[in-house]
Amino acid sequence: MTAEAIHLEEQVARFKERVQGLLPDGGNLDMCLTCGTCSGGCPASGLEGMDPRKFLRMVALGLDEEVLSTPWVWMCTQCERCMHACPMKINIPRLVYEARSNWPRDQRPRGIRESCDFHVQRGGAMGIPKEDWIFVVEDVLEEVRQNQPGWEKLQAPIDKKGTGYYLNQNSREPVTEPEEMVPLWKILHLAGVDWTYSSEMWGGENYCMFLGDDDAWAKIVATQSRIIDDLGCHTFIETE
Repeated sequence: MTAEAIHLEEQVARFKERVQGLLPDGGNLDMCLTCGTCSGGCPASGLEGMDPRKFLRMVALGLDEEVLSTPWVWMCTQCERCMHACPMKINIPRLVYEARSNWPRDQRPRGIRESCDFHVQRGGAMGIPKEDWIFVVEDVLEEVRQNQPGWEKLQAPIDKKGTGYYLNQNSREPVTEPEEMVPLWKILHLAGVDWTYSSEMWGGENYCMFLGDDDAWAKIVATQSRIIDDLGCHTFIETE
């Protein structure tokens, strides 16, 4: 019995073609040496039986169905360690991002999806109302002023115009660890920095990026940019 040869050239690599059209120099996808350096330091290597090298080879061989369905893409941290280690500088994180963006939105991880939606709708990934955000900042500030000698003049302004510096905030801290906001306030105070928060789109993280949702990601960035301009700030202090 004679085994039939597998003709890999017959596999249509549509995903690869699309990504190559998006990236400078085609993302160097055809330069892979299969050396495995990308997988050596990857924190997601081995999860779901996958690693960066295997994922890249699947893309190169046109295994689009597998590429666009493996849950491994949601375990990648987008740290870019694989790309920096790669001798050919292949942009594997962008491959992962594009694979995520191809998943039906309602099938993407619920936690990331809800954090993205909360940020767009309420300004922070934890979904607290604007009024709660303002209350927590003012309440914590007042407590520090009253109970910590030497910090009676500490500031944590919101929507103050003309400060020059705009600060955003990790969304989890005002909800679960509000006291963790204070050290940075004190640093800015001691450095003599005139700064402000915003009451709108104040969250520092952007889960929409991890969700692969370009439109929501762009909306968060565009809104923050508008706020910074409206407040007259020239420097954006990105806490995340």
